[in-house]
Amino acid sequence: MVCVSPKYIDCMFLSLIKRGFQGLPSQCMVCRAWPSQPVCEACVTDFAQPRPRCQTCAMPVAEDVKQCEACLQTPPSLDACLAAVAYAFPWSDLIVGYKFQQQPGRAAAFALLLRSTPWVEPALDAADAVLPMPLSRQRLQTRGFNQALLLAQHLAPDKVNHRLLHRIKDTPPQSSLKRAERLQNLQDAFAIDPLQRQHIAGARLVLVDDVMTSGASLHAVAQVLKAAGAAHITGLVVARTQ
Repeated sequence: MVCVSPKYIDCMFLSLIKRGFQGLPSQCMVCRAWPSQPVCEACVTDFAQPRPRCQTCAMPVAEDVKQCEACLQTPPSLDACLAAVAYAFPWSDLIVGYKFQQQPGRAAAFALLLRSTPWVEPALDAADAVLPMPLSRQRLQTRGFNQALLLAQHLAPDKVNHRLLHRIKDTPPQSSLKRAERLQNLQDAFAIDPLQRQHIAGARLVLVDDVMTSGASLHAVAQVLKAAGAAHITGLVVARTQ
């Protein structure tokens, strides 16, 4: 990985996201300023500053630290993991509205926030396929859309493969469980479509989701993909819990 100064990354991040949000005037979905872009310049500066994160779980770390202690002790299934922002105000409220209050139109703004995050563009460019985290049939019927699929389609429409992965068990929401229960909850929950298996061997894959809490879901899917021969897996999430 090329060494780039944190100051340069901050400037590059803000420049990309401010330029990317240019378009038809609307109301800022953070501060409600009008007219504005989906996220105004002031809110980008206040709430979307990049910060050092563990390269394999995206937890906040000190400057110049590549991996957190937990990942050093127990190497995760993901080869890399990138998050745009912390799951905190204002992003937590906006993501809840996106997922549970029928506001799928926010996917474009979230995807731009993620695409403007350092190292996300190279990960997408190098990927052979971009895979959204799958929902169970029951969850999809209840919600009406897969929030990860919408994000993936905005991130890399030409590389999205939403038929490769399936969630074959409808499990309790991860947010209601403790870490150990989350890992057990996801055992045998994901499977690969047999007709798509030939696309995995030796492939560089990107997994997309909206929020990462314990990382159990992403790591469970990564284990399935690695067992099928995937060469490299990067997780991309809009927000990471602290």
